[in-house]
Amino acid sequence: MTTSAQSTSTSSSTAASLAAAAKSRALALFGLSLGYFMVLLDTTIVTVALPAIHTDMGGKFTSLEWVVNAYTVLFASLLLSMGSLSDRYGAKRIFGGGLILFAAASALSSAAPSLGLLIALRGALGIGGAAMTSASLALIASIYQDPKERTKALGVFAAVSGIALAAGPVIGGLLADWIGWRSIFVVNIPIAVLSLLLIVPNAGETKRNTERSLDLAGQLTATLFFLALTFALVEGSSLGWSSPLVMTAIAAAAVSLLLFAVVEARGKSPMLPVRLLRQRSISAGLAAGLAVNFGLSGCLFVLTFFFQQGRGYSALLTGLSFLPLTLPMMLFPMLTSRIVNRVGVRLPMICGFFVTAVGTAMLTVASGAFYWLLFAGLLLIGTGLSLTIPPLVTSVVTAAPPGQAGVASGALNSIRQLGAALGVAVLSLCMNGAGARAEIAASADGVNTALLVSALVFAGGGGITLLFIGRKPAKG
Repeated sequence: MTTSAQSTSTSSSTAASLAAAAKSRALALFGLSLGYFMVLLDTTIVTVALPAIHTDMGGKFTSLEWVVNAYTVLFASLLLSMGSLSDRYGAKRIFGGGLILFAAASALSSAAPSLGLLIALRGALGIGGAAMTSASLALIASIYQDPKERTKALGVFAAVSGIALAAGPVIGGLLADWIGWRSIFVVNIPIAVLSLLLIVPNAGETKRNTERSLDLAGQLTATLFFLALTFALVEGSSLGWSSPLVMTAIAAAAVSLLLFAVVEARGKSPMLPVRLLRQRSISAGLAAGLAVNFGLSGCLFVLTFFFQQGRGYSALLTGLSFLPLTLPMMLFPMLTSRIVNRVGVRLPMICGFFVTAVGTAMLTVASGAFYWLLFAGLLLIGTGLSLTIPPLVTSVVTAAPPGQAGVASGALNSIRQLGAALGVAVLSLCMNGAGARAEIAASADGVNTALLVSALVFAGGGGITLLFIGRKPAKG
């Protein structure tokens, strides 16, 4: 009797321990997902509030571009290095540091007295976002040791991106209209606090790899390249393409890119091994990733000003107008994954790119029409992107050599963020034309030119996929 009672007690204790461990893992995953949601939300929530920021603070049109690009450029350039820091010092420590920086920068952004300070704080947000994004995947891998449970956890984590993308414009428009644009930064603070409270007691620190070193030379040259190239594109029409400052920026971008290639080829611990780029599927996947975010972020930026300046929409109505684009990207990825398992990555990517290109081209004839035509174009863009992005990620990760999947994934995230910065810079230039760009000129002709360029970039992504992405179905 005593032995039986002890056995029952032990079984109950074991079951309770397992349940407590599962609950702790779920709470940690929820905290990580909240942090990731906040990072992604910040990439889109600001866009619909830009006209309100311009009305309140003034400044040249290029300054508004920097409000977006200061975040994306630093986010892009630091992703790979933050992965190295997570390996060396512990992912929980890096995630927590990024989370605290993100919350502090958000609080300061909400009270920024000038556009210049707001731009600087947006850069700080990009640094925090890069730290959180790189560390979060390592933490999930550490928390969920069982491969099946890890796959489910990563699926939940990935679904957050679609939710954030769909929610960003709507939440941004709602807050900008009802409370004021500063509230779009205040909303980050309670999310960050809740995320921190969930992660600290429920996520253990990852194993530290003290042999992993930071590729400082590669990081500096990569950041200089991103900043110099973006500066030249953003400021070229304002200062003049032949101005000494712009010419210096172009030269700095070229030199820093060359130095980056040399450093990565010769370095002992490169953040982007050159041998990865020699693989056709990976280099083509990176080019396709740049095209995806170039078109998406550029279109969101341009259409925000067209809706509010050209059609007189409120910020909230602008956010709601983007739902035909954003909702498919939240709802369809699971279906796309099943398609990829059946036919491979190539066909869905080709179809997705060209559907997106058709939808973008449709918008060029819809600017003076009823919203139903805009609705159809936006729906095609969202559907096309939902067909393109999941297999794009799969193609790059599965093409990577053993042990290099994380580096390849980080490179794809970085190049996509660079594409976002370039899309905003190039398409806003197409929309506003040459000159000082002190005022916003979201004319129908300018918007149509920008959208046509975006459609061509999407079509180019489809061409790259057709020519260079592998034909075999994805493994697993």
